[in-house]
Amino acid sequence: MNRVIKYAVAALVVVAGVTLFYNKVYIPKSTYEKVMPTEGDLRVSVFGIGNVGAKDIYSVNALVGGKVVRITKEAGDWVKKGELLLVMDPVDLPELLQEAKIAVKKATLEYEASKKELASLFAQKRLALVTYKRYAKLKEHSFASQSEYDKAKADLDAVDAQIAASRARIKSAAAEIERAGKNVEALEVKLSKYNVFAPVDGYVIAREAQKGESVVPTQPILEIVDPKTVWIKAYIDEKISGAVKVGQKATITLRSQSDKKFSGVVKRIAPQSDAVTEEREVDVAFETLPIPFYMNEQAEVLIATKVLKNVVKVPLNLLIHKGDKVGVWVDNGSKAHFNVVNVKGMNSTEAAVEGLTLQQKLILPAPNKKPLSEGSGIH
Repeated sequence: MNRVIKYAVAALVVVAGVTLFYNKVYIPKSTYEKVMPTEGDLRVSVFGIGNVGAKDIYSVNALVGGKVVRITKEAGDWVKKGELLLVMDPVDLPELLQEAKIAVKKATLEYEASKKELASLFAQKRLALVTYKRYAKLKEHSFASQSEYDKAKADLDAVDAQIAASRARIKSAAAEIERAGKNVEALEVKLSKYNVFAPVDGYVIAREAQKGESVVPTQPILEIVDPKTVWIKAYIDEKISGAVKVGQKATITLRSQSDKKFSGVVKRIAPQSDAVTEEREVDVAFETLPIPFYMNEQAEVLIATKVLKNVVKVPLNLLIHKGDKVGVWVDNGSKAHFNVVNVKGMNSTEAAVEGLTLQQKLILPAPNKKPLSEGSGIH
């Protein structure tokens, strides 16, 4: 009797365990959400991931070597074209330039003085020439002595010599003005290189030096991006990149603003693909640039390539890849059946397919459910 009771109790325990497993484990594990295909238009999009970049990024360099006196901007500042960005220590150049300008002024004064002197000498020559001619005529009629004639001639010759000397001084002063002037120009050009100005209206994205630091010529000091050329450098699989064309509209999602969508347009498609990743760079520009923006921030782009009219559509997460075939799981009389489909196009949420009817129930696989296989029982 005791043995019968033991067997009965054991049987009840087994039945209870099986029932509990069936109801609490098997049934939930084999119960799947089901959806129906829909019909309508599908806007086909190509998806890509990339980073914020720009077509035009300017490196502001030191034009000469020396010590940095002042940097007027920090990373994150906006600048205007022509605005002063960098001041280098010119050492003794300002003094040399001042001396060169004084030399120009001195030579100019000498030039003007020599011209006035020449004018005075011409007046003296006219008087000496009159005196000479008068004594020459008097001597001819023996009214003047030889010595008086000789003195008049000597005075005229002396004035001519002074005129020649004055003309030489004028030429020398003119040459000195030209030489000193060129020296001034050279020093002004050299001095101008100690101040660096913004090449474009832009946004400072990096500062590479500090005040008081010694730098060498062409060393980068600031990096400025032209905001009109900011875009997303997106990378798209070669398999789906063929439909992408310059000018197509796109939607941009920044990682820091995942709840916002920004309008964009395809500006450039790189002429070469990456041989390793088999991806193609596609540059998508903002129609309205978000302010502030952050270079190298991760972003996603969705490029609208075409519209498929009156197609059967299924949620994208229902598509299953088995080898070289793509299909969906359908409910075939409470049994799972893998239905192969032909994908005509897709976007971020849906796919247009051929090979399904609108009456078929589609099974949504789930990671916490039993893996589906052909003929699996489903609830």
